[in-house]
Amino acid sequence: MILQVKRWARSVALFAVLGTAAGCSLLPRTGPNKSEIFAGSVQREGDAFVVAVNDRVTRATALVPSLGFSSGFTGAGTLGSDTINPGDTLGLTIWENVDDGLLADQGVNATVLEEVQVDGSGFIFVPYAGRVRAAGNSPEAVRRIITEKLKDQTPDPQVEVRRVAGDGSTVSLMGAITGQGVYAIERPTRTLSAMIARAGGVTVEPEIAKITVLRGANKSTIWFQDLYSNPSYDIALRGGDRILIEEDTRSYTALGATGTQSRVPFESQTLSALEAIAQVGGLRSNASDPTGVFVFRNEPAEIANTVLGRADLVGAQRVVYVLDLTKPNGMFMARDFVIRDGDTLYVTEAPFTQWNKTISALTGSLAAVDAVNTINDTF
Repeated sequence: MILQVKRWARSVALFAVLGTAAGCSLLPRTGPNKSEIFAGSVQREGDAFVVAVNDRVTRATALVPSLGFSSGFTGAGTLGSDTINPGDTLGLTIWENVDDGLLADQGVNATVLEEVQVDGSGFIFVPYAGRVRAAGNSPEAVRRIITEKLKDQTPDPQVEVRRVAGDGSTVSLMGAITGQGVYAIERPTRTLSAMIARAGGVTVEPEIAKITVLRGANKSTIWFQDLYSNPSYDIALRGGDRILIEEDTRSYTALGATGTQSRVPFESQTLSALEAIAQVGGLRSNASDPTGVFVFRNEPAEIANTVLGRADLVGAQRVVYVLDLTKPNGMFMARDFVIRDGDTLYVTEAPFTQWNKTISALTGSLAAVDAVNTINDTF
């Protein structure tokens, strides 16, 4: 009877070992292996195109967001330091070089016009000078215009123009900037870079900071660093401009045998596959397969057709790009291949890792067999 129990126990243990060996594909792992990914390719009746990365592919897929100001922004001239706007209130004083002037009372040679409102069209009315364009001009420019209009009617008129009420030209700064608020356009702050400096600078990393300027119905965005590398982007500001500073929101997902498995934000304007791998801690030396680095992407039809040498694809296509870092130029390919927003970077496990897991499972099973035999031997 005892012998039969021992034989039964050994049989159960043997079946357990065989079952573990046969089911090694069901062992814990980080995701699909290389053969399983290739099995899902269109070439094997799957639904994704699997493409090995080469120089032609890197050139065809090197799509980087293009940011810049339109000509409506770059072509605008610099405003004066005290530009008048519709709705402002001005004060005028006019001196006439005669005792009986056009505007002044008898015996008085100065006329004071307080609270002259700039109308919605940007004009003011001055007796004997008529409608004068004030909006868009500085007080000095308005003074010259009024003087010119009056000089043929009264000898040597002297005119003073001052702002009584109104904020002049202002811009608002919002987002990732030290001093959010409304700022007047003054002589030192008539350009975009000067106004940002006036507000204390940006509060995010300059490499991933973006500047959006909204002017009426127009909107343009640039990279913060381009503001200093491209002088034409240091645009002249206009009253009512809204300036938004924000951090780049692009990201990719890292999975598999990498140092970190998570959603990873971009740390620079452009990001290569090699930089993306480094950004998550690199490949795991005890688990990663450097011949199986994959980038999963929904590729626009135009690029997919170029990459695959076709012209019949319509709509976004599922494309899996393959990088083999063990090839002589593998590192160069990874350095040149551009990661885009929404990509999934996946690194497969090395076959040795699965073999280790199998051995561990078998070792554990054999230990269980010894335990069963020990128990049996005690009866």
